[in-house]
Amino acid sequence: MRKVNLRRIDLNLLVALQALLEERNVTRAAQRLGMSQPAASRALGRLRALFSDALLVDAPGGYILSARANEIRPHLQRILAGVGDMLEANAFDPATATGHIRLLMPDLQAAVLAPHLLARLAREAPLLDLDIAAPGANGFEMLEHGGAEAMVALIDDAPAGIQRRRLYDEELVTLMRAQHPALARKLTLERFLALEHIVVSVTGVGAAPVDEALARLGQTRRVKLRVPNFFAAVEIAARSDLVMTLPASLARAAATMERFVSLAPPLDLGTFTMSLAWHARQQDAPRHIWLRRAIVAAATDMSSRR
Repeated sequence: MRKVNLRRIDLNLLVALQALLEERNVTRAAQRLGMSQPAASRALGRLRALFSDALLVDAPGGYILSARANEIRPHLQRILAGVGDMLEANAFDPATATGHIRLLMPDLQAAVLAPHLLARLAREAPLLDLDIAAPGANGFEMLEHGGAEAMVALIDDAPAGIQRRRLYDEELVTLMRAQHPALARKLTLERFLALEHIVVSVTGVGAAPVDEALARLGQTRRVKLRVPNFFAAVEIAARSDLVMTLPASLARAAATMERFVSLAPPLDLGTFTMSLAWHARQQDAPRHIWLRRAIVAAATDMSSRR
């Protein structure tokens, strides 16, 4: 069987062929295709040469289909319908979408952002489920290899192929139990350093932002305990005199439990930016465009309720 070289064929002619075969009139086919009547006539001439057949045959009252055109017509309808389905498959309707969304997010941020994201999913994509995992040390690799769709994290630098955008800014506050003896006096730097502290650290090693700021002042604090997640830190702090310095959004959530009081730290810790990161191959995917918009909107909802 002779193999047809598709690179030498203008496949747009197939769309013109469908209009010509269905309308059986060059003028009407031209109107349907949004082209001039001479352009439609030229397209018919090229199609006749391509198929080595008249395709539309003169008859009383107009054109009729040739035997070859009748043979072609059902195949043409299936081919063009298939192309349409293939292109339509790129669309994404969150209202009917099913499956899982896998995000990488430290539990500190998941605790405050996930409720707003879930509320948005309930409104826009009720059949989608959400999986959240800690980024760990290989978050960028997971994005690159498809292990997760997006990551929310503190990102100073990103490797090639990773896209990112700012989500929201955070400041740090100091949290202690409502009956803590240190609340009797103003929290000065000297008194802050005399307290015993909890640090939330996924890896359990490395300096926290507070310790880096203190080091620049030539000071250190006593880190009595490191724990891997926010919820463990909250429960321990509620039952001891240990204090913790953490993002303000989390401190506000804990303070609503009426077991805690949040205070401004007695040193300038500045602010830090949480970012949304994803792999460049997802940039134009309709599902991912919707997901990014949903995460940004959830972060806006969270920030507006502070």
